[in-house]
Amino acid sequence: MTNALDKIAYEAAQAARIGWFFGQKLLAARLAKPMSVPDKLRGRAMPDHQRLLADLWRLIEQDWRNIEAGLYAPPEDDEGGPLAGLRRAVDFFTDMRQVEARRHAEPAEALLPEAPRDRYPGYYRRKFHFQTDGYLSEASAERYDYQVEVLFGGAAAAMRRQALVPLREALPRHPGGLAQARLLDIGCGTGAFLREVKRNYPRLAVTGLDLSAPYLSVAGRRLADWSRVELVEGAAEAMPLGAAEFDVVSVIYLLHELPPRTRRSVLEEIRRVLKPGGTLILVDSLQTGDAPDYDALLDYFPVGFHEPYYASYLVEDLDRLVGPGFTPEARTLAYFSKVVAYRCDGPPRPTTTCS
Repeated sequence: MTNALDKIAYEAAQAARIGWFFGQKLLAARLAKPMSVPDKLRGRAMPDHQRLLADLWRLIEQDWRNIEAGLYAPPEDDEGGPLAGLRRAVDFFTDMRQVEARRHAEPAEALLPEAPRDRYPGYYRRKFHFQTDGYLSEASAERYDYQVEVLFGGAAAAMRRQALVPLREALPRHPGGLAQARLLDIGCGTGAFLREVKRNYPRLAVTGLDLSAPYLSVAGRRLADWSRVELVEGAAEAMPLGAAEFDVVSVIYLLHELPPRTRRSVLEEIRRVLKPGGTLILVDSLQTGDAPDYDALLDYFPVGFHEPYYASYLVEDLDRLVGPGFTPEARTLAYFSKVVAYRCDGPPRPTTTCS
């Protein structure tokens, strides 16, 4: 149960968080050299900072309503305390010089020369977001979550938490309860979402899958306080996992970083590993038309932040991508994100796949 003091504490913490990250977002924009605007974006209106902040606060209000309703626990956003936050800020702005150099000097299709071709598919060896080392170094793994929070002005964690709402609805349907249910988080990265899952459902067995060993290492440290956690290095389009192993599959901010053909391969794999009656939870960027005032900003995003496959994602029909055999159950917008949940048709059965 929450009370008025809980709400005041939550709002104060979020105000401080947004002030910290949104302030750095504005400073980074001021320090960055402007990118040339493609012709198709010239003259198109984009939301200004006041609009972005107003919409961000609507997300925070929704986050609080979910907490107040008991859908998930209040966040623990302050990992490491103020000194750790200051060190991360210094690291972010120090690395920003290299990011800026790539943004203006390197061709957008540049690959990571140190990434072995026999270990990583071509799409994964691109320098997403112009970030140092792509996804393939310990420094990148330590820096990544902070970069994302600055990019979204402190909203990233709250957007991610919205996936806990359809998760709460899905878990009671499992006939064996939490003791037997299993969740797979595909592209788990540094374990930010899985940490929220385990904070709310410590007895739930979870598996995180990712191609980056350094990112999985950070995830392992984040999840060290809990049992029933498995982290697996592997590609989402060829998962080293058995058929019909999982009752819930979550895919958080992965689809927009995949080529169209790979997206379809990933969905085929999800059908294989998800049990009938199970739930698929997708969280990713808004798409064209979801919030029309944001369309121009979405079109600029792959230009300003090197997202090679983002433009194709913007027009992807998610219902068609997921395909027959799945029933849409929830569809919610959350600031720059959308949350979509699908149920695999048919009763839960332990030995068949969702196909």
